[in-house]
Amino acid sequence: MPNVVILGSTGSIGTQTLDVLRSLPDFQVLGLAAGTNIELLREQIAEFRPKFAAILRPEQAKALAQEFAIPVYSGPQALEELATHPLCDLVVVAVVGAAGLRPTLAALRAGKRVALANKEALVIGGHLVMEYREQIVPLDSEHSALWQLFTGRNPEDVAQIILTASGGPFRDYPGDLAKVTAAEALDHPNWKMGGKISIDSATLMNKGLEVIEAHWLFGFPYEQIEVVVHPQSLVHSLIRLKDGTLLAQLGTTDMRLPIQYALTYPRTAPSQVEPLDLVAAGSLSFEAVDHRRFPCLQLAYQAGRAGGAQPIALNAANEVAVRAFLEGRIRFTQIAEIVQEVVQQFPGRSFPALEEILAIDAEARAKAQECMGRRG
Repeated sequence: MPNVVILGSTGSIGTQTLDVLRSLPDFQVLGLAAGTNIELLREQIAEFRPKFAAILRPEQAKALAQEFAIPVYSGPQALEELATHPLCDLVVVAVVGAAGLRPTLAALRAGKRVALANKEALVIGGHLVMEYREQIVPLDSEHSALWQLFTGRNPEDVAQIILTASGGPFRDYPGDLAKVTAAEALDHPNWKMGGKISIDSATLMNKGLEVIEAHWLFGFPYEQIEVVVHPQSLVHSLIRLKDGTLLAQLGTTDMRLPIQYALTYPRTAPSQVEPLDLVAAGSLSFEAVDHRRFPCLQLAYQAGRAGGAQPIALNAANEVAVRAFLEGRIRFTQIAEIVQEVVQQFPGRSFPALEEILAIDAEARAKAQECMGRRG
């Protein structure tokens, strides 16, 4: 019976992971970690009865420990404590942002299998994470699709990776994007996601981060990774073979499918998700990305090619700018402007160590705050 630790159990991916685990009796929830949502974490502990848990604030950890008589960790090392526990077999890394890098590396170095939903760990520290490639299974829908397409196939036979993007809520928006609200940007047409990733999908930065992620996971140069808009979100990724043949992975628009695949890999199991009905789905369409409307995608390509400090600065500045937009402090179109201004201040450096990555991340966040100050 595999023992699972979920980092980010109260977020979108975390709650859906627990939903999947309800239908997988062979798995045991060993540990749960949350940010500040104590009420939901309390409900999860009561239902799944983990051996231990973690939450950001010490006073909340103390209250939960007393209530459930289990160890509850808090503070900056809490996620690593859970991810490296001797009884843990599989770690689901579902925390958002650069905060996912340390516990991901800690789990991998401890020999754990990692179901990775935190794309930022690869964006800012891909050269460190991929030292443990045999222990990683991607959980993003696009990379899960590619993982399935590559299984049993010689990568040398593949000429191109193609990621699909829905285009988000603003694919054909007729108005001024500088005037859109956070509520409009959060209203994704196909997927139910957390706030940060929903905004990233609206700017297409999410797809840019996925391009960098695919580069590390599959070892393909950026020139062989393409993004196309697919509004229906039923084709999750494709590969083009050297003879021109296209192979695609299709599935219902439901994150529980790639989550379950990551949990049960290399086998598959019956799913609670309704299978895709091709007749009901109707026609599938594809179109080129409008890079003037979505400049963040090209910014990600440029940073990925430059390497070193630039992907780190890209991710850090984007996290700061997205939070500011959600809080109403900047306009939607200023997200890309701030990211571009910050990234230009960082050179491409070769393979920084973990502490240097964290220092660059902190410096880029400070510069992003300065950019917003000048615009305010």
